[in-house]
Amino acid sequence: MSLQFGDEEFQRAWQELDEPQLDGWELFTEAMGVQIHRRYDRETGLYEYKVYGALDSCSPELCADVYMDLMYRKQWDSYVKELYEKDFDGQTAIYWEVKYPFPLKNRDYVYVRQRRDLDINGRKIFVILARSSAETACPEKSAALRVSDYKQSVAMESDGADGTKVFMNYFDNPGGMIPAWLVNWAAKSGVPGFIKDLQKACNKYKTYCEKK
Repeated sequence: MSLQFGDEEFQRAWQELDEPQLDGWELFTEAMGVQIHRRYDRETGLYEYKVYGALDSCSPELCADVYMDLMYRKQWDSYVKELYEKDFDGQTAIYWEVKYPFPLKNRDYVYVRQRRDLDINGRKIFVILARSSAETACPEKSAALRVSDYKQSVAMESDGADGTKVFMNYFDNPGGMIPAWLVNWAAKSGVPGFIKDLQKACNKYKTYCEKK
């Protein structure tokens, strides 16, 4: 597998667990133990987000395994229409179609990702990086609008008990005319809701694996 991401990108992600880099960011909302900060991107007129939260009763390794398991995500994430990893003319990438509420078109993504399990002075930290891959030869579909500007980083480590500290940084430009209410809902409610769903998925993962 060719390296899609540099060492410094992984380092920037896990260091946010120790020292959040929030210069130029504003606190957007706090709900269900999740803090969301945002920064305005002048070029696109959209916001980039940083999320700090925790998952109870889930180890970081389990969380990382669940996060990486695309087949399982199709069972617990109700917004997924299609999700699979495939070789596109020699390049491995992930295709992901997300359901949008009527009358908006669904959005789809073609992206690459990489996971590293790090040992930082005895600390076990799991980092997953992803970004859109415009060069991947995946044809666009008329039923969905392709998102070509997408990035996400996730870092997870133990909270010192039986839970997991989580940091997430993400940006995507969904294109089209997205109503402000939907953008605000996705950030304020959708992200904490996703983390809550992820925790439930972690709790049920052992049973899922036993049934496979």
